[in-house]
Amino acid sequence: MPPEAAEPSAEHIAPAPRVSVQAFCETVETAAAVQAAGEDRRLGRAHLKVQMGGIVAANEAYSSSPTPNVIVIETDGRSNEILTGLDQLANVCDAGTRVVVIGRLNDVLLYRELIRRGVSDYLIAPVGAIDVVRSVCGLFSSPDAKPVGRVVAIVGAKGGVGASTIAHNLAWAVARDLKLDTVVTDLDLAFGTAGLDYNQDPPQGIADAVFSPDRIDSAFIERLLSKCADHLSLLAAPATLDRSYDFREDSFDSILDNLRASVPCIVLDVPHQWTAWTKRLLISADDILVVAGPDLANLRNAKNLLDLLKASRPNDRRPHYCLNQVGVPKRPEITAADFAKALDFDAVAIIPFDPQAFGTAANNGQMIAEFSPGHRTAQTFRQLAQVLTGRIETKKAKAGLLSPILEKLRKRA
Repeated sequence: MPPEAAEPSAEHIAPAPRVSVQAFCETVETAAAVQAAGEDRRLGRAHLKVQMGGIVAANEAYSSSPTPNVIVIETDGRSNEILTGLDQLANVCDAGTRVVVIGRLNDVLLYRELIRRGVSDYLIAPVGAIDVVRSVCGLFSSPDAKPVGRVVAIVGAKGGVGASTIAHNLAWAVARDLKLDTVVTDLDLAFGTAGLDYNQDPPQGIADAVFSPDRIDSAFIERLLSKCADHLSLLAAPATLDRSYDFREDSFDSILDNLRASVPCIVLDVPHQWTAWTKRLLISADDILVVAGPDLANLRNAKNLLDLLKASRPNDRRPHYCLNQVGVPKRPEITAADFAKALDFDAVAIIPFDPQAFGTAANNGQMIAEFSPGHRTAQTFRQLAQVLTGRIETKKAKAGLLSPILEKLRKRA
């Protein structure tokens, strides 16, 4: 299978910082792969330029100009030709420039010699976009560095489908069951409910960060966090209407960068609105869960969201979706099977309608696992936590204990 057709990997690749990358290719296929890599979200902040001509063009280009942070060179020469060309390049390279070589020789001796001479990575052609992304991003992730946090974004396909409730319960499961330090970020600044759901009333939160971009650093973010439980903290929304909340596309970038550097898991509770900043947050997340109700408007919106996100993230895992509030008495519903047929894949979870459990937990400021540890849905949230943090592979959503009853209700309706 050619690299372009390969199934996107579930591996976690940390985004590259703001760096300059210049590639000198020999073939149009490699040039296309590098260009596609530059459109990947993980290289979104890198400035990438692609040229033809290989190592000869690189030597000519840098004989009279400074070198970028990263040089990617494709060569189809023999071992001695590659080494000679790299020796010439070393004479014009600035200190700190990293070099990635793409060649066609699968030779361990050549690889060792390249590494000895200071080459950062050697890729064997043909390469795909994800190979270039992995290589360039890997240059800025040292093996002994603390892992970069994983960002999981939760968004509703329609307002009122319970996406925030699922986001908060999911974060609880990640923190309590998987023992991962987790931060819930409530991005609905006007009407956010995370503070209520966790029974917290912090004096500061995400508004203090987004409206003070010059002050953002790890210490400042730490002061804004409210501790909800072991391993779980909250970056709360003010939930007030004393100001408008119109943001630039990149308003939350520095906040997430600081959270990534210190927290293994960040759960984004993304409000149901379509703006430049919500779109950017969803596309840049490591994993995405779209929450939908079993009706036609949710199906249409979920399909639109999933199609756009898949097209915008060709080298990532496909976003997940789950069905929530399934089995409302006397309400006509689209079945999970019909949803899966329309979207071309199964829901990662199906959560039955249970107003008693969810309503009581919300009024108490509790999660489902706190209110009723043995509740069927608490186990669903644990499984979702494992899937969205990369701990297990996605499995077809299993029918719950209430499925026979729910099916009868649907037929009667």
